[in-house]
Amino acid sequence: MPTTEVILTEKIAHLGAEADVVKVKRGYARNFLIPQQKALEITPATMRRLTGLKQKRAEREGREHNEAEELARKINKLKITMELETGATGKAFGSITAADLADRLKAELGGKIEIDRHRIVLERPIKEAGEHEVTIKLHHDVTAKLKVIVKAIGDVAPAPAPEEEPGEKTYKAKFKAKHTK
Repeated sequence: MPTTEVILTEKIAHLGAEADVVKVKRGYARNFLIPQQKALEITPATMRRLTGLKQKRAEREGREHNEAEELARKINKLKITMELETGATGKAFGSITAADLADRLKAELGGKIEIDRHRIVLERPIKEAGEHEVTIKLHHDVTAKLKVIVKAIGDVAPAPAPEEEPGEKTYKAKFKAKHTK
């Protein structure tokens, strides 16, 4: 497949950010990136325009970094309490996942700021009660630590086994009697 180099004019997921010179398939550049004004062909004129794009990128990255640091300060102060239903033995019925934490964070932060669940670092879902510290990657060099307190609720005692009437055998007893002769 023939490829070509283009200069990106905006951030494109899995490709690059503005002012990056990237190699893409010629059809992708000709049919999508250039008509949508997401990229420019490499010419002497666009190479001169590259400095303006680099400045725009630096401003955007600086703004994103400052916003991430401010959000990290807010999250570091938070202490979220969540409930997890458990049985009498302490075994959890379900778990607390990154999506649950993202929804709760959105509610705690006033609904204005939404954190992608993929930015919440959980090795595995939380299934035990207690205090947990969860890392959230807000920016490539800004992380926040969220304290999550998980409380066990619904300690339900196991239901008593039904009493057997005299003379009535259960299926297991009948099976055992039949096959042990």
